[in-house]
Amino acid sequence: MEHITTGHASPATKTRWYRQLYFWVLTAIVAGILVGWLAPNVGIAMEPIGTTFVDAMKMLIGPIVFLTIVGGIASVADLKKVGMTGLKALTYFQVGTICAMVFGLVAINLFRLGDGVNADASKIETSESAAKLIDAGQHQEWWQFLTHIIPESMAAPFVEGNILQIIFIAVVFGIALNAMGKVGAPVLEGVQRLTGVMFKILSFIMKAAPVGAFGAMAYAVGKFGVSSLTSMGGLIALFYITSILFVVVVLGSVMAFLKLNIFKMIRHLKEEYMLILGTSTAEPALPGLMRKLEHAGVKKETVGLVVPTGYSFNLDGAAIYLSLAALYIAQATNTDLSIGQQLGLLAVMLLTSKGAAGVAGGGFIALTATLTTLGTIPAAGIMLIFGIDKFMSECRAIVNFTGNAVATLFIAWWDRTLDADRVRRVFNGESVEPLPIETPSDLDEVTGTDNHLIDYGYDRPVHPAPVEPASRHASDVEPAQPSDRRPAYSEIV
Repeated sequence: MEHITTGHASPATKTRWYRQLYFWVLTAIVAGILVGWLAPNVGIAMEPIGTTFVDAMKMLIGPIVFLTIVGGIASVADLKKVGMTGLKALTYFQVGTICAMVFGLVAINLFRLGDGVNADASKIETSESAAKLIDAGQHQEWWQFLTHIIPESMAAPFVEGNILQIIFIAVVFGIALNAMGKVGAPVLEGVQRLTGVMFKILSFIMKAAPVGAFGAMAYAVGKFGVSSLTSMGGLIALFYITSILFVVVVLGSVMAFLKLNIFKMIRHLKEEYMLILGTSTAEPALPGLMRKLEHAGVKKETVGLVVPTGYSFNLDGAAIYLSLAALYIAQATNTDLSIGQQLGLLAVMLLTSKGAAGVAGGGFIALTATLTTLGTIPAAGIMLIFGIDKFMSECRAIVNFTGNAVATLFIAWWDRTLDADRVRRVFNGESVEPLPIETPSDLDEVTGTDNHLIDYGYDRPVHPAPVEPASRHASDVEPAQPSDRRPAYSEIV
């Protein structure tokens, strides 16, 4: 079947590097660093620019996660496979978290950067913002994520941006819609079309990514300066080195097992990495990761279930940070912990980290909850690292993001649905055959006309002719009924 193409359909005519999104985001990050360093007051004044962009991205995450999960679950023929995929994902998440925490524990035990600090916990002054996190952590129980996952109302999770609760609602809604069969077909079609609309809005907002990255970076450097980097540079460097080793050794080994190259995956996701680096959070990169993995051939229901869930439960970067920070505080306050106590600390962190999932300031709340539960390390000691937390947030987010990308590929392999050859070709930047279009929510359909597809690194024909795999959407391909064709947002202009 012929495919309608545009002038930028092949790698040979790909948009030049200086017109691509990642280049301008990187340029904006460098400019933000310079402004924050040379003119701190101006940098601090840029805060609204960064926060507004991040808020605009977060505004879409809830609806995109909900619609993607509902569309994926409602479209599958066997719901048991969805349940098995979820169980496999949670199992993988736990194993990955344990590996990340062990990496952190080994690193801080080898270098013992807290020795010699000799901090007196009773004399540590706690700031107002830190005191709130400490109080929240002291009242945080490990089992609360089980009860917290049930929302008070259907609308509350979307208003509060609570991803865990949105996932819960989406799974229940998707199962119910699937069980309705033909009766629910019109609703499913509406969900698929709304997904397209959401990604079209995303393409609009992404054009402001360089501006948002500039504002966020200028504020961070202007507010916190470089003094914190020099005063506790050793701990920051240890965290970065440990994180890099984890990505290369552990995640790289998983990718090698799949016969894939992690460095090529990172290159393929470069736009998302630049976005994370500029905004210090992985949330704005979630939609891009989902669409790129779908394009690589991972099934929509797998992507829709594993990626959003991983954003709450598969936080490898946060796990490394928790273990490093907890042991550093113990060393700095002269609290001796045996190997057995450190293993107990790891077990507690596995539970408390889930208790703070999806909560603002979750990393510090999880750390405080861990120290409080263990009872041997003073919780007030988190003030020793409170000032440098900002400089480690980018690395945490990047490792979390990378871990979720690898996890999704591994779960797809575990489900025996991973087309490793297609993924390899996509990561290599080669042209691949377009996937069958089942819904107008395909990325090509909602962003191909404004060159945003090339910004996201796709090198394949856009606007392919529809291929109808299921009878429930047969009306989409009947040329005699133009009223049933795609809406105006997907037409070539």
